[in-house]
Amino acid sequence: MDKKIAVFPGSFDPITKGHESVINKALKLFDKIYIAIGENSNKTYLFPIEKRVQWIKKAFNNPKIEVVSYQGLTVNFCKKVNAQFIIRGIRNSADFEFEKSIADVNAKLSNIETVFFMASAEYSSISSSIVREVYKNGGIIDMLVPKSVKP
Repeated sequence: MDKKIAVFPGSFDPITKGHESVINKALKLFDKIYIAIGENSNKTYLFPIEKRVQWIKKAFNNPKIEVVSYQGLTVNFCKKVNAQFIIRGIRNSADFEFEKSIADVNAKLSNIETVFFMASAEYSSISSSIVREVYKNGGIIDMLVPKSVKP
């Protein structure tokens, strides 16, 4: 039986409790998950990629998870690591519409299937953007991010 390999792409700037809940759900279905931090030269990040990788590795001390960074199209990275699936988290209907469009394009570019996981209700309002705003304005983010995140 072939291993079920998935890629969970994102900027994870920073990883949130919502991401964490999606990963924990996905671990039940996949043999290997690459948490793939995309590097986009057009985007400005708050936290350096080394710090984001470190936080995620510390949050998931699991042999089924590999944390990596990549550039370019997600489907190309999936092909490189022989992943058959892309994992996406959904918080609300707006997320679904946005993610569905990307999944449709990815399906046209490859035979890689996108699997959607609903974020746990308690984390459905948390986004990395909100966490960054709270942090930049001196707020406490502990309840929004995994314990490993120490800015």
